[in-house]
Amino acid sequence: MNLIFDNDGGLDGLGQLRALLLRGEQPPIGKTLDFQLTEVDRGRAVFEGRASVAVFNPIGSVHGGYAATLLDSACGCAVHSSLTAEQGYTTLELKVCYHRALGSESGLVRAEGKVISIGRRVAFAEAKLHDESGRLCASATSTLLVFDIDRAGR
Repeated sequence: MNLIFDNDGGLDGLGQLRALLLRGEQPPIGKTLDFQLTEVDRGRAVFEGRASVAVFNPIGSVHGGYAATLLDSACGCAVHSSLTAEQGYTTLELKVCYHRALGSESGLVRAEGKVISIGRRVAFAEAKLHDESGRLCASATSTLLVFDIDRAGR
């Protein structure tokens, strides 16, 4: 699966993500870590998941990489939803702050990402991760590289 390069329909980023949801598909990382893209609008993306023991660390809480992955996905897809059919992106930097540990009691967690600003070459996004009770567990800011797609050189 590669929404950027496998875009024969010429859909913009928002169209690509909405088509993904309509087909009932999910990004491969979501399958691996059991989380899903649940909402997308221009400049906004939401992922939800329920951490299983498969993502616990040796001290009995959810590994920080799980939260970071949800936050990175939310930031990235928020930016993706703002791109044209001729653009792609990649994360340059992700800064994560952990406010509360995730564990088995966290329930369904929700990461909501929003674009702060987007230019020709760089985008900035932020995301917040809340547990099922609505408590803030982690937050992130992200800097992303926006690039033109060279379909011929693929």
